[in-house]
Amino acid sequence: MSNVASPQPDSATPPQRVLLIRPSALGDVCRTVPLLARLRAGFPQAEIWWVVQDAFAGAVAAHPGLNPGGIVPFARSRFGRVLRGDGLAGVLGWIDRLNDLRADVVIDAQGLLRSGLFTLLSGAPMRVGHSDAAEGAWLGYSHRVRAPRYQFHTVDRMLALLGPLGLPTGPATPEEMRLHVPETLATGPLPGGLARNQRLVVIAPTTRWRAKKWPDDRFAALAHGLLQRGVAERVTLVGAAGERSQCPRLLALADRDKRVVDLLGKTDLPGLLAVIDAASLLVGCDSAAVHMAVGLNRPLVALYGPTDMARVGPYRRQSDVLQVLRPGDRLDHKRPEQVAMMERISVEQTLQACVQRLGG
Repeated sequence: MSNVASPQPDSATPPQRVLLIRPSALGDVCRTVPLLARLRAGFPQAEIWWVVQDAFAGAVAAHPGLNPGGIVPFARSRFGRVLRGDGLAGVLGWIDRLNDLRADVVIDAQGLLRSGLFTLLSGAPMRVGHSDAAEGAWLGYSHRVRAPRYQFHTVDRMLALLGPLGLPTGPATPEEMRLHVPETLATGPLPGGLARNQRLVVIAPTTRWRAKKWPDDRFAALAHGLLQRGVAERVTLVGAAGERSQCPRLLALADRDKRVVDLLGKTDLPGLLAVIDAASLLVGCDSAAVHMAVGLNRPLVALYGPTDMARVGPYRRQSDVLQVLRPGDRLDHKRPEQVAMMERISVEQTLQACVQRLGG
């Protein structure tokens, strides 16, 4: 990674306590696990903690790279209350906990004002982050790594932060990308009466951004087509409870056809990992579920519109993406009218991709 400035470690002595800061968003948390895996491989005797938003902790809590109890949950709502004038005591107590960890090294993989502040307040002598971190976060770092955000995939950009520690910064392997289902769920019953020996297609139809949303009626037609062709025995719908309004046609199909199982808002994160891990295929928009499928090494059809695949697409799985771009397209998912790019993807095109990955 020649574009990355990688200072030598300050000491030949390996760190004893490492704190990784990546609170959000959920998809980015899932894509940060190679950083954890490489830290564990490089420093097998170290204690490693991870500051992660409490709502997303279940996605990584079972990772063996963390020491027992290695999650430091970040309650975003509590910090929001401070901005409104209350909850200060709880926030100060949480920051005291960071100090109590006595970390030798802190790595800020988020690169925003809040995470930069946490990095600085941790009291660690070695504080690593990106030289172009947003909102002035770079001011909190003792070691600033140059890995321009528009030149690297976000996974590779985060791995560049290992340079000052003398660890490899090259591309992540599938094993390093691996997410871990809690042991009690890995072989236990699945939610919704799903069975592990069925050909199960998981559909993740929801997304935070309108411009990333494939039409609900097309998702419903896809689910129906997979069942009618016999390439899927069951289809299940996953997503957050607050996103149910995005998919009325799919939910109506679930009401009519008992082979379609509605799990929207009905699983916690470990349960969602278990469902995706049992899937024969995941189909979804640009959302966290796609990155979970990558981390669980499951077959995938990802539907993308105004997203820069080279930077934030499913890591090293570009061949699993359907995206129809035209000259002059502007990749800006925050503009609702860009949903037109998603609408270029047809049901038949998606169905064919699914059949191919299901092997029949």
